[in-house]
Amino acid sequence: MRLYNTLTHKIEEFVPMQQGKVGMYSCGPTVYSHPHIGNFRSFLVADLLKRFLEFKGYQVTHIMNITDVGHLVDDADEGADKLEEAAKKQKKNPLEIAQFYTDSFMQAGKLLNLKPATRYPKATEHIPQMIEMVKSLINKGYAYVVGNNVYYDVEKFAVYGRLSGNTLEELNAGARIEINQEKKNPQDFALWKHDPKHLQQWDSPWGKGFPGWHIECSAMSSKYLGDEFDIHTGGEDNIFPHHECEIAQSEAASGKKFVHYWLHTRFLMFDGEKMSKSKGNLYTIQELIEKGFKKNAIRYSLISSHYRQNYNFTFDGLKASQQAIDKIQQCVNRLAEMTKNAQAGQISQQVKDLSANCLKDFDEALSDDLNISKALAVVFDFVREANKKQDANSAEASALLDTMNKIDSVLGILEANGESEIPANIVELAEKRKAAKAAKDWKAADAVRAQIASMGWTVEDTPGGGYRLKRAGDAG
Repeated sequence: MRLYNTLTHKIEEFVPMQQGKVGMYSCGPTVYSHPHIGNFRSFLVADLLKRFLEFKGYQVTHIMNITDVGHLVDDADEGADKLEEAAKKQKKNPLEIAQFYTDSFMQAGKLLNLKPATRYPKATEHIPQMIEMVKSLINKGYAYVVGNNVYYDVEKFAVYGRLSGNTLEELNAGARIEINQEKKNPQDFALWKHDPKHLQQWDSPWGKGFPGWHIECSAMSSKYLGDEFDIHTGGEDNIFPHHECEIAQSEAASGKKFVHYWLHTRFLMFDGEKMSKSKGNLYTIQELIEKGFKKNAIRYSLISSHYRQNYNFTFDGLKASQQAIDKIQQCVNRLAEMTKNAQAGQISQQVKDLSANCLKDFDEALSDDLNISKALAVVFDFVREANKKQDANSAEASALLDTMNKIDSVLGILEANGESEIPANIVELAEKRKAAKAAKDWKAADAVRAQIASMGWTVEDTPGGGYRLKRAGDAG
């Protein structure tokens, strides 16, 4: 398996620290607002990677943090705390805000079929670990105290900038913020901050205050994965300053290499534009579902392009994603039916080879730096060939279905019950048509049927006054 490592700027063979096991950390949400599709692209790439590692037989310990304090508006040391801003606007305390939006994140993740992380540590529950790491950095000469604040001395860490490619000279020359006179170097960053106005404060050797954003991930990853682990994922906006600072803190504190492989997901665009609140294109998962899009189509769309390429998310693309999933789902539904109704028999060598080659090619595609486009091409080739097996016996159908289930253990796009999900508004219209028929209002019944058809579905009457709904174009 080969992965592109942001740290070395090249594709490398993945070799875990411990045979058969992988330690993986993903920067999770800052829980001050509902997560949007731009946030979830990075989370879904991490999910795809974890699922594929498990597909290959690895035992994965996956940690995803919840940032509920210390993430300032400018992602560095200036500006207001994002949670506190939300708390003031909504007239709630920060813990209420954090819990509400943590629940929102978890619910959206469930809709997108994210496999739960091994742990979701919260920053506010790990203040002692952060304080201990800050004390260690001070004792080792990598940090200094000014009043009640503690700063990391970036000039003491010789390789600061190797992840992002930045140099201190370039950063200082391009600095746009007013220089903090407490800092030895403008790029020094806060490990512990003092602000009497801050709503969340803890006692420390330096007085009351709160942790800097960067120290949070270093402390939590160390607690649950150790000082050195295999993979760290995040969005490309995390590379600098967040991940650069994590490396400086963690390696200075432990004296070990922090992370072996860094994976960063590129930005999501919407209709060719950068996503932003001002443009009104920061769609949440629930908002897309309310527009009539299916949750598995959203997942498919967000994982269907390579993680190291910017992805242009569009409503037309979502519709195409649903059509792609429908092709796969129809094949799965037909195979499931055949396992029950087809004649018994032995699995032919042709079916064995078809399944084995599909799994091998799928594995090879994703082993090539998560080449999802190639992997999906393998899947659709398999679906086309499986659809030709109209005379397959029940054992062959079961073998082909098992192959699809193994593939979906990685992709996570099929309905768990093997049946296409029917949107609630379509069912509601079908019931309205049923009532119209019962009242012998044939004109109204025909009008509703036409409305259902215009939304991409067909309704078929069944004996006894019932009906069956199918997506337009579905067989059977």
